[in-house]
Amino acid sequence: MRRLSPREAKRLMQRMGMELEPIEGAKEVIIKLEGRSLIIKEPQVSVVRMAGRAIYQVVGEAIEVTSHEEELVIPDEDVQLVASQAGVSLEEARKALKESGGDLARAILLLKTGY
Repeated sequence: MRRLSPREAKRLMQRMGMELEPIEGAKEVIIKLEGRSLIIKEPQVSVVRMAGRAIYQVVGEAIEVTSHEEELVIPDEDVQLVASQAGVSLEEARKALKESGGDLARAILLLKTGY
């Protein structure tokens, strides 16, 4: 069986009603599983549309991370806002944000009321 050229493959897909479209600018794809996640950095992502449905194709190297290894990323702006609103240090603000799962209002209340 001979190999199809990219042009022939594209024509064949069009005849079958399939449309392939690359998604530009994808930085990361995360697949969350029970107790772990697969993280694909700098992936090549395409969407295949067929019969009103979309199929996403992801190509890249996956890194497996267990749930306890995943760390909540707290932006510095959020830390500064919580610290200024609650009148506490940046370290206390960051700790409260981690405890609240990144929820700004909850972190401020936690620091002001002790709950």
